[in-house]
Amino acid sequence: MEISSYLVMGLALAAGAVVKGATGMGLPLVALPVLTTFFGLQHAVGLMVIPLIVTNAWQVWRFREEARSERMAFLPLFLVAGVAGIMLGVWLLATLPERLLVLTLGIILIAYVVLRLFNPHFALPLRAAKRFGPLAGAGGGILQGATGISAPIGVTFIHSMSLDRNAHVFAVSAMFLVYALTQLPSMWIAGLMRGDWLLQGVLALVPILVFMPLGQAIAGKLSRRAFDRLILTFLGLVGLKMVVGI
Repeated sequence: MEISSYLVMGLALAAGAVVKGATGMGLPLVALPVLTTFFGLQHAVGLMVIPLIVTNAWQVWRFREEARSERMAFLPLFLVAGVAGIMLGVWLLATLPERLLVLTLGIILIAYVVLRLFNPHFALPLRAAKRFGPLAGAGGGILQGATGISAPIGVTFIHSMSLDRNAHVFAVSAMFLVYALTQLPSMWIAGLMRGDWLLQGVLALVPILVFMPLGQAIAGKLSRRAFDRLILTFLGLVGLKMVVGI
């Protein structure tokens, strides 16, 4: 590839890292479309596994005190179901026709954003989160395994609980970390992972680790309301992108 191609990919990774640092998510959503253009979906998903493991392990450790919160009671079953979902999603990676699924997810995402805009105080109670958590975890896992992106289901569910910023980032990062740790061996067993893709993932950490602290600094200056609006804006743009197919 030409040096301009590597520059574009580096910028995509850097932009995703800033969003990741600010919101606890967004790295694959920003970078994967660009990487897929150059490498194809399987290669791009494989390349992103190492960055997902490293960046989310960092954020889980940074906000580890949130693990003691009662609001995290939904998380264990949510993650266990996600692991099972990833195993199915990886199997679907090479065969799943994506457009109908992506369109449906985009519509669901936009509907959720509209709900929050018209009912900003909506929050999923802990009892409901524990009840529906395994279903959301499995759906996010299937999507992660099949496309490398679980946010349309997983992050939307976690955001519906109206957690404060630190708890939100911890829960989202724990989800992405467990999903990525499951996805790596699953892809390898399925014959969808290569050693050079892992090496490329290690190299991709350079722009990511340089720019993530910038996003964290930006988020540290945001109020709870501003952070919530940032997440909603991000989810809305992702949903719109899914619906229009760009």
